[in-house]
Amino acid sequence: MTKSKNAITQKQNRKRKKKVLITGSNGMLGSSLLERLKKKYSIKGITIEDADITDFDAVVKVIRKIRPDIVIHTAGYTKVDDCESNINLAYRVNGIGTRNVAVACQRIDASMVYISTDYVFDGTKDSPYIEFDAVSPLSVYGKTKLAGEEFVRQILNRFYIIRTSWLYGAGGVNFVDTIINKVNTVGAEGNVPLKVVDDQTGSPTYTKDLADKIGEIIDRERYGIYHVTNSGSCSWFEFAKKIIDISHIGPIRLISIKSSELNRPAKRPANSVLQNFMLELEGIPLLRRWEEAVGEYVRKTTSVNM
Repeated sequence: MTKSKNAITQKQNRKRKKKVLITGSNGMLGSSLLERLKKKYSIKGITIEDADITDFDAVVKVIRKIRPDIVIHTAGYTKVDDCESNINLAYRVNGIGTRNVAVACQRIDASMVYISTDYVFDGTKDSPYIEFDAVSPLSVYGKTKLAGEEFVRQILNRFYIIRTSWLYGAGGVNFVDTIINKVNTVGAEGNVPLKVVDDQTGSPTYTKDLADKIGEIIDRERYGIYHVTNSGSCSWFEFAKKIIDISHIGPIRLISIKSSELNRPAKRPANSVLQNFMLELEGIPLLRRWEEAVGEYVRKTTSVNM
């Protein structure tokens, strides 16, 4: 009788959907995760209104109440230039906030997915960065995201650190929407050129594709650090040109400039390309080319039929 009950319990556990909690669920990636993972997992999203991640007691309380199997931590302070003048806030949110989430996960024996960034590298490598390369962030933002990584690694045994880059998608401010809006504005004002930097290279990544791949990674339970981006790379200038070509907006004069001409507070890595090396080693299919992904997003956003 006992064996029979145990067998039934094991069968029920196998059928039970894993419970996934997403912090920052109203953000660009958070909203994509809610949409893309809801069929396979029991999904719950929280925002700062539910629990401020910098408030240790509040974070522990809400995570303990929900008792998820996995926490995907997307919440963070992502205004790169503002981080340079708000150092304490940046460390409090990206560093201490991540520690708080990690401790809460530890207390209920949940695994954690931490969303990190290409900005943990200095951009001096002449080839794509792999997960095993030494980190050396240039900006306060990069340093605080690295602090978050270190807290996760120190506190938890079961974690995924997902480094990604140049995100765009529905539900947030992103480069694709910015370019389309600027071109429409410039076009209305006359023949004013649009200037975009050409000395920073990275891999534009669609949040929908990233969310799907995160779901695949956590389903396999192969913990560790992963680089996850759409395949291929380009400069911001090439990215802007592709957006304009796909959306058929214009005419517009697109001019390439150097990063130094913008005089922005935070220094960006010149080479932001992340090789998805761990995906390759694990035999996990890579994401589609960035050109295909941005084409889909632009067509959905602008309702342009190719």
